[in-house]
Amino acid sequence: MILGLIMKKIKVGILGATGAVGQRFIQLLENHPIFEVDFLMASKRSSGKKYIDAVNWKMDTPIPNSIRDIVVQSETKTDSLLLFSGLDSSVALEIERAFAEDGKIIISNSKNHRMYDNVPLLIPEVNYDHIKLVESQKSKGKIITNPNCSTTFFALVAGVLNKRWPIKEINVVTMQAISGAGYPGLPSYDILDNVIPYIEGEEEKMEIEPLKIMGKLLKDKIEYSDIVISSQANRVAVIDGHLENLSIKFKKDTPSVEEINDYLESFESDLYHMGLHSAVKNPIKVFKELKNRPQTRVDRMIENGMAVSVGRVRKDPIFDIKMVVLGHNTIKGAAGGAILNAELYCNYYLS
Repeated sequence: MILGLIMKKIKVGILGATGAVGQRFIQLLENHPIFEVDFLMASKRSSGKKYIDAVNWKMDTPIPNSIRDIVVQSETKTDSLLLFSGLDSSVALEIERAFAEDGKIIISNSKNHRMYDNVPLLIPEVNYDHIKLVESQKSKGKIITNPNCSTTFFALVAGVLNKRWPIKEINVVTMQAISGAGYPGLPSYDILDNVIPYIEGEEEKMEIEPLKIMGKLLKDKIEYSDIVISSQANRVAVIDGHLENLSIKFKKDTPSVEEINDYLESFESDLYHMGLHSAVKNPIKVFKELKNRPQTRVDRMIENGMAVSVGRVRKDPIFDIKMVVLGHNTIKGAAGGAILNAELYCNYYLS
C-alpha cells in the first residue's frame, strides 16, 4: 500500500497557486501523509511575493503556516517531482508540456491535455486502470488529467452503473455553482436572482469526456464508449456544489429503482482498498427515503467533499431511469480528484 511504502514525503508544487483551484489544492494538501508543498507558481504579477501577500485567500480555513511565506515563482523550473496544475486553459498547454519535458509528473485539472490519446482522463473509481496510458508518453515526465467538474459527478454514477447494466443513452442537465467559474467569477448583478443557461464549452465536455472515461483501455489509447450523451449546462446562484438531473436509457436489461439504489449504495472503491489516503470506501451516497435530497448546501461536504450524492431515483417515461446527482465541484470535481489521481500514480509507479 502507498502509505506503508512511501516513508519520505514527496515534494510537490502547485501551478496556478493563487487561483480558486490552487487555493483548494493548498487547503487539501495541508498535513497530507505523503505530499509536501514546496513550490508555488502563479502569474508574473505575483512572482517574487510571499504567498500571503500574493493571494486573495477565499477558503474557509486559514492559509497553512507552512505555505504563508513561500515565495511565488513564475518560472518553469523546480526541484519538485510532482506538480498539481490549476492553471487556466489559456496558458496550461505550454506550461504543463514544458514541465513534463523537464521530467515532472503533472496532475492537471485543466482541459488542454484531457483528450490526447496517451493521456489518462481519470475518475479512478471508474477507470483507474487507464493510469497505464502514461507508459506510452514519450516525454521524460508524465501528464495525468481529471475531467471537467460537471462531467465527474454524473460520469462516476453512470460509469459504475455501466459496468453492471450497459448504457445506451444519457441526458444530463446541470445547475452549476459560481465557484466553477473561478474567482471573482460572475458579477453579482448577473447571477443574483438569475439562472444563466449557458456555460462556454461545458456541454461539449460533458458529451465527450465520459466516452473516454467509460471506454476500454487498449495498449496505448482508449476505445471510446458508444454511449450517446446530451447535456445542458446552467449557472445558478450557489457558491459550491453542482446539482445534476440525470436520465439514463440502458441497452438491454433495465434495472429496477431498488436494484439501482442498492447497487450504488453498496459500491466500494478499489482505491480505498489500495490504501489511498483520499479514497472513500463508499464514494456514492444514496438517499432512498428522503425525497428532497441531495441538496447543495446540506450535502456537498459528505465525506469531506469527496463523495457524490444520489437521490430521487425513479422511473423515467422517456428514458428508463432518472435521478438527481450532486458533487462538490472544487473538491471531488477538481483539486480533491486530482490529489486522488496523484496518489494512484504514486501507488503504481513510485511505491
